Amino acid sequence: MGTKRKGGQQKRLIDYPIFVPSLLIIVAISIPLSMYENESLEILNAIFNKLIDVFSWGYLWYAIILVGAAIYLSFSKYGKVVLGNPAEKPRFTLFEYASILIAMGLGSTIMRTGMTEWANVAVNPPFGVDPQSTEAILWGNSYSMFLWSFQTFAIFVMAAPAMGYILHVRRSPVMRISEACRVIFGDRFTDGFGGKMLDVIFLISILAGAAVTLGLGAPIVTYNLAELLNIEINFTLTLIVTIVWVALFSVSAYLGIERGIKRLSTLNMYLAGAFALIIMLIGPGVFILNYFTDSMGFLISNYVDMSFHTNALSIDGSSHMERQTIFWFAYNATWAMLHSVFAAKISYGRTIKEMILTYLMAPTFISWVATGVLGGLGVNSYLSGDVPVLDTVANNDAMQAIPDILSSLPFSTVVIILFIVIAMIFLTTTLDSTTYTIASYTSTENMSKVEPSKYLRIIVAAVITVLALILMRIGGLPPLEVVSGMMGIPIIIIQFFTIYAVIKMIDEDKAWKTNVREKK
Repeated sequence: MGTKRKGGQQKRLIDYPIFVPSLLIIVAISIPLSMYENESLEILNAIFNKLIDVFSWGYLWYAIILVGAAIYLSFSKYGKVVLGNPAEKPRFTLFEYASILIAMGLGSTIMRTGMTEWANVAVNPPFGVDPQSTEAILWGNSYSMFLWSFQTFAIFVMAAPAMGYILHVRRSPVMRISEACRVIFGDRFTDGFGGKMLDVIFLISILAGAAVTLGLGAPIVTYNLAELLNIEINFTLTLIVTIVWVALFSVSAYLGIERGIKRLSTLNMYLAGAFALIIMLIGPGVFILNYFTDSMGFLISNYVDMSFHTNALSIDGSSHMERQTIFWFAYNATWAMLHSVFAAKISYGRTIKEMILTYLMAPTFISWVATGVLGGLGVNSYLSGDVPVLDTVANNDAMQAIPDILSSLPFSTVVIILFIVIAMIFLTTTLDSTTYTIASYTSTENMSKVEPSKYLRIIVAAVITVLALILMRIGGLPPLEVVSGMMGIPIIIIQFFTIYAVIKMIDEDKAWKTNVREKK
């Protein structure tokens, strides 16, 4: 596998020393998990739950510290450093840039949590609140907003300054975690076994996470498609949806950022806006606006409590909120490097401040609006008696609540079709960004000058798809999901290394003097 150089020499597309071990390790993990799915899931969940119990305080402080680091880097001398040539314009307009980050940062998960997460909290609320009470429901939607707030996006973006700096300022030919940490560990470590280990850890977490996303993201579409066509959900339906989805994200990844990812991301912003407007017009628009206002006030009043709540005193037992918060931050840590590498790639011409604040503010704002609309719709359908949302969620079938809620609206067929289209595009933009990032990371081309090979993008898409389909068919996705969550611990450590690394590199280069925009 290779492309021809001048003189007939062959050049490898993929850096096999990091790609092959990563893939083999995932396969080696997946086979026994698939053969003994129930047993392995029980063991892994026990390990993961113990890890969360022991380190719950650590995950909360980790997220808070990253928010503090984001504010420091943005408003200190480091924030004005331009990722690229200060005389050149940014690669994307602010709207395009924000749209790409939103599509990558939120994905279709916002459509699930926005509509149903409030019910999980209402059934099992925190702080001794009565289950299914009005206060529990208010906690629910506010907590759904909290999940998509500053801590989450700080986790996603805070390795990006280092990655963007080595790529756009130091013009490193490779865009890898090991290269970003070269300034800390030196050449011998980076070019040797230690550097390879860092890169393999990154790839294992991302390949596993991508396979899990492909496998577990499909139900967001299949449940609504089954409702629309009045058919049962089975593997054949899942396979058809997955094939269509794979074709979409493969084509988008093949076309690249400019012609594929950017256009899909901006299109989805318009479609999502139209969907929200339709719900407001044909649905309970006034209730949604009032409930959104109440939820925002409740979120602001209780943001600090949510951020630091471990329930150490076990008041009335463990609730959904503290378990889900730790679980959420653990999985966000798993995806942190992927988001940061991709954000770095598209941030040419942006200052570090612009990159961080755009990723903190734009997805947060959109997710709060989305949660206000979708959550308000779900709550209204429950309060009006149209849909027994809390009963459905209590029976561990939260995904079924989504088509039930949408079916309660006028013109439900049109609404469900639009929901499916938006979910498919969100899923596509998440995975084409993932595919593009993995291709960039494993490429032997100079990433500071060129885009990753189109053929390499297709190869990566095929690898992710085959792995996901096999696991979906024979079992093994739920255990792999737990393994993926466990990968967050080493990623957290690496993430803090990258923050220190970017400060050290900027100080060495005095880039806060030399690589800034001239004052007009």
